This record gives sequence, structure tokens and C-alpha cells, in this order.
Amino acid sequence: MNRKLLITVHMYLAAFFAPAVLLVAISGGLYLLGIKGEVTQAVIFQSDEITIDSDSAALGAEVANLLSIAGVTSYDFDYVKVKGTSLYTRPTSSDHYVIKIKPGHLDVIHAQPDLQSRLIELHKGHGPAAFKTFQQVFALGLVIIILSGLWLGLSAARLRRSTLMTLSAGAVVFGLLLL
Repeated sequence: MNRKLLITVHMYLAAFFAPAVLLVAISGGLYLLGIKGEVTQAVIFQSDEITIDSDSAALGAEVANLLSIAGVTSYDFDYVKVKGTSLYTRPTSSDHYVIKIKPGHLDVIHAQPDLQSRLIELHKGHGPAAFKTFQQVFALGLVIIILSGLWLGLSAARLRRSTLMTLSAGAVVFGLLLL
């Protein structure tokens, strides 16, 4: 691949994925600063008679049926995540439902994340199926952007020294932080 084509590929990938990089950087940075967002929760249904087996092969259908009984209409979810005695409809990057199971009792909770919480859920990969596919392509694109940028810096005589020094400094800092 010639240098001009590599620069073009690098530029277009970097420009295309810039919004995703910003989402990851901003949401992750705010999270590390303690700004994690909030999820408003409201119990919308309770039952002492209905049971759900979280190990069931038909868990998704059971949850869909329960939501229907609870009066939730026109709501679709990709799958159900089991965490202890709670079931979460995914994606959790938008309004979703939590089912808390206690012996002989269950609660259906409507969860509404705020913007920061939605961004964190997307950051964690808890978004819609199409967004998860995008994130996989984004990961590959980011690797290509980094490797092409390094290759461009190393292959240009006037940039080689500064690229190597910057790469070495980054590797040392990263290595020290891993200890």
C-alpha cells in the first residue's frame, strides 16, 4: 500500500470513528471522576403468585409474558441478563426493566437512565445489538488507525525519531501503570 493511500485510509477512519472515540473518552473520563449518572427506578408491578425460573431456557419469553401481565406494551428487548436474584432486560442504555426475585415475591421495576448513565452503558457494551456490532467494527478501525499512524510516522525519515520516542514514552508509562 503506498503512503498516499495509507494516509487517506488513516484520515477517513479517524474522522469516521471520531464520535465513537469522543463517546468513550468523555463517558469513561466522567465515570472515573465519579460522575456515573443516575437511573430512576419505579416499581410498576408486584406479585406473590408469579414465579420466574432464571435458569429457564425460555427466560426471554417468560420475562416478555411477565412484562405483558405488568401492563408493559410495545417494548422489545434483545435479551435478559441474570445478575444474582435480579433480571435485567437489555439494552440498558435506554429505558429498561429490572425484575427483582425474592422467595415467593417479585417486583417489576421500570428503570430510566439519565444521559451519563446511558453513555456508560454504551461504553460497557450494553447497548442495542446493532450498536454492539458497530463497537466491534470500531475496535478493528481503532487498531487500523493506531497501526497506520505508527507506520506513517516510522516510515517518514523526518518523523521516525519523534515517533519512536513518543511510542517508547507511552509504552514506559503504560508499563509502569500496569505494575
